[in-house]
Amino acid sequence: MTNQFSVLSTEDINSYIDNPNFKIIDVRPIESYNGWKLQNEKRGGHIKGAKSLPLKWSNYIDWIEIVRSKQILPKHKIVIYGYSNDDSLEVAKRFNGAGYGDVNIYNGFVDEWTVDYNLPIEKLARYKQLVSADWLNTLISGGTPQEYKNDNFVICHAHYRNPADYDEGHIPGSVSLDTLELESPETWNRRSPKELKTALEKLGITSDTTVILYGRFSFPDNDDPFPGSSAGHLGSIRCAFIMMYAGVKDVKVLNGGLQFWGDAGFKITAEITLPKPVSDFGADIPARPELAVDIPEAKEILNSETAELVSVRSWPEWIGEVSGYNYIKKKGRIPGAVFGNCGTDAYHMENYRNVDHTTREFHEIAKIWEEVGITPDKHLAFYCGTGWRGSEAFFNAWLMGWPRVSVFDGGWFEWSNDPENPFETGIPE
Repeated sequence: MTNQFSVLSTEDINSYIDNPNFKIIDVRPIESYNGWKLQNEKRGGHIKGAKSLPLKWSNYIDWIEIVRSKQILPKHKIVIYGYSNDDSLEVAKRFNGAGYGDVNIYNGFVDEWTVDYNLPIEKLARYKQLVSADWLNTLISGGTPQEYKNDNFVICHAHYRNPADYDEGHIPGSVSLDTLELESPETWNRRSPKELKTALEKLGITSDTTVILYGRFSFPDNDDPFPGSSAGHLGSIRCAFIMMYAGVKDVKVLNGGLQFWGDAGFKITAEITLPKPVSDFGADIPARPELAVDIPEAKEILNSETAELVSVRSWPEWIGEVSGYNYIKKKGRIPGAVFGNCGTDAYHMENYRNVDHTTREFHEIAKIWEEVGITPDKHLAFYCGTGWRGSEAFFNAWLMGWPRVSVFDGGWFEWSNDPENPFETGIPE
């Protein structure tokens, strides 16, 4: 016993693992859950079926709402594991205080579970592309973080026509990246190959550069002429997609953006770092054209039984109550598309993120998608109004290792601008 909590064995956990009344809770940092080895464990990832509930979250006022949203209920047998007994015990006490009666602790994850290859572990397929604040801090401090084998990196602080966002404070060594350098305000699509080549070379980025992107999260105001200027981290993932399309081989996103960097206690500076331009990108652009879908292919997808056009928009946009943008007049949805609900509006992705703005537990995203027919066996093209939210959903699917995922770049903006294209409004039958 650890105080009032039973300590379960590895054999106990393995015997319960497929029992729906048994909930395994992983209280380690989200990056450990995804696959990073923070304590030199033999295998990275988490116990099969475990739910991610980092110790950090136990300090949040709405902790119990987070727990319930994960369908962890008082009727369940709870087992908690982390990197230390103290961490597990702290969360166990929180559960006990919230009325959970059958709360248990498991202390054998690192020394027993990860070393036995017969015991199941799951992880995010491309976890290496979603890095933590600690990982990035090691890199900029001159160290060599896990899974990094390059000698050339560029960190980009993304914003939308808002250089003051960078000036206000950024990660040391990062350069300012206006999203307009990579996408056109006339169409909101990715820029031409020639324009992308020029922009990337100006930023000091070649196809072999490791690029780490992030942005600042704030609270966009739809009455602002440019609401997206306050959604920098969403914009950074949009830039990540375009760089991948162009041919940058190692694109990474700082999980949680500048918010998570600050939460970790790392330095934020106003000292400007200027890009160091390069003479040649080093590859033909686009190197990965299959990542982007335009109108003709979007129409083919709508008529295919092996593909889906996924609308990553809010419910009011989906039923045609609002267009979602102050510069898009037409309201409605593309007939035949699948609803991939982003959250409240055009500048938020609550349904794809945790409360600290890190990427949501990937099992939860996959389950939500599966319920509406969004599955990895299909070619999936994600879209929204102009590409930002669609890019984040695409990035989630790509991180999960789903083989055929794209962004329908034109989205509702381009579709609705052509009066020949059909559209619907109202609640679908």
